[in-house]
Amino acid sequence: MRETAMSRRTLLGAGACALAAAASIPEIARARAEAGLSAKNEALVRKYYAGWEKKDWPAFNMLLTDDFTFSSPVDAQISKSAFKKGCWDTQIALIGHFDLEHVVGAGNDAFVMYLCHTTNDKTFRNVEYLRLKGDQVEAVECYFGGQGYPSAVTGQK
Repeated sequence: MRETAMSRRTLLGAGACALAAAASIPEIARARAEAGLSAKNEALVRKYYAGWEKKDWPAFNMLLTDDFTFSSPVDAQISKSAFKKGCWDTQIALIGHFDLEHVVGAGNDAFVMYLCHTTNDKTFRNVEYLRLKGDQVEAVECYFGGQGYPSAVTGQK
C-alpha cells in the first residue's frame, strides 16, 4: 500500500471545501421542498379558469386583486377595469370551457397551458403565467398559441 503525504494546508483546504458543501445541503433540500405548486394555489388557478366558464363577473372579480394587471401580445399590463372592458366583456360569450393541460409552478407563480373550446366550435391553445397573492390572482401574462388569438376564436385575421 502506498502512503500519500498531505500538508496541513491541503488538509485545511479539503476541510473547508467539505464544510462549504455540507452547509449548502439544507439550501438544496429547502429548494426541493418549495418546488411545485401548493394544493391551495393550484385550486386558486383552477378556480380562475372555472370562473370564465361560469361567466359570473362578480364572483370572478373577487378572485382578482384590486391592483390586478393583465398582459398579452396586444395588452401591456392593463388594469382590472380595462381587462373587464377589453377582455372579459368582449370574449366571455365566446368562451366554452378549458382543458387545463399543464398546471405547474412554485410558490406564488403558476404556468398553465390550456386548450380552450369556444362556443362557436373553435379551439385555441395558450400558455399563461399567473402571479398569485394570498387567495387572489395579482397578474396574468398570456402567451398566444400557434393559431393566434383572437383569430382562433372569432375567425378574424
